Amino acid sequence: MHPSVPAAYPDASLRHARWADLAAAAAEANAFFAPDMLEAALDHLAAHRGVRLIEVQEEGRSIGLLPVAVSSSHGRLPVSCVVNWMHDHCFFGAPLIRRGHELAAWRGFLAQLDGADWAPGFLHVECLDAAGANAAALEALCVEQRRGRREIHRYDRAMLRSDLSADEYWESHVRAKKRKELRRLQKRLAELGRIETRLLVDAADLPGWCQDFLTLEAAGWKGRNGTALVCKREDEAFFRASCAAALEGGRLHFLRMDMDGRAIAMLVNFRHGDGAFSFKIAFDEALGRFSPGVLIEIANLRAVQGESGIAWMDSCAAADHPMIDSLWAERRTIVQYRIALRGRGARRLARGAAFALANGAEHISQMMKGQA
Repeated sequence: MHPSVPAAYPDASLRHARWADLAAAAAEANAFFAPDMLEAALDHLAAHRGVRLIEVQEEGRSIGLLPVAVSSSHGRLPVSCVVNWMHDHCFFGAPLIRRGHELAAWRGFLAQLDGADWAPGFLHVECLDAAGANAAALEALCVEQRRGRREIHRYDRAMLRSDLSADEYWESHVRAKKRKELRRLQKRLAELGRIETRLLVDAADLPGWCQDFLTLEAAGWKGRNGTALVCKREDEAFFRASCAAALEGGRLHFLRMDMDGRAIAMLVNFRHGDGAFSFKIAFDEALGRFSPGVLIEIANLRAVQGESGIAWMDSCAAADHPMIDSLWAERRTIVQYRIALRGRGARRLARGAAFALANGAEHISQMMKGQA
């Protein structure tokens, strides 16, 4: 059966059930587009963003889900295009595709975009795993359809993927000098009070943990810069809703380090499939000389490596991050692509011109930088 566009869902519970079924069978994990986080983002962060959900069904079930939006520019180029929607708190852009239906899902995505009168220019897909199921299927389909595809950026970011125990990993991948220094900091911090590290277990504690995290984050540089979650009502609501949904589904990995019962460092991770994504960290900057952010990452290493249900964790960090890169040895290559869209008549010509213009502008820029 050919992929089809789903009819509108009569209620949110049916939509959630279909997306949950798709997420459970996803060929590539992405906690940010699983129902826990996506529904919270749609409820609190999608207003006035023009977000559209490109969904593909086959034999009555969803085989692909791609949130998109229209951007009025492409980098510095004033050319409109379609982008995979990634809000400010989304750090991985791979759409959900059902395992075994990768090509069919992408065929359905592109067919819908080709036929959409609202879709300008081309498709700009950000933040995919270069070695993931989405990148492989997209490349194969573009070759099959002789559709233009251009990789426009890539970088490596830290991830944790190892069969070693936490102690073995620590000894093998962290320099002896750094291990010695961190042990010294742990000892000095313990001299100030009773240090306790724990994972969230009881759902009744979640509201308090969320408030502690928001308070801790707001007291630091993000609060001063106006980028802490609590600075925007919609960001705070998204955070609380995501954590609540993920905890209910058994996918929240919330870690804290306390001194005499007061939070001095907290770390939020979201699980999907056999992996997890590191979402947000906050720590008491008044204790900065003891590196509480690094110390909770050490605790996180022990928690992850001691958890049989987590095979890997994506740091979601920027390239060359000085802290996490020194602790985690593995890397994930993140890429973005420009994909040509088709259509009929004038729309096809306009889209072809936009794709060619963007490629040409990029080539000229590379020549000027001596990279071509």
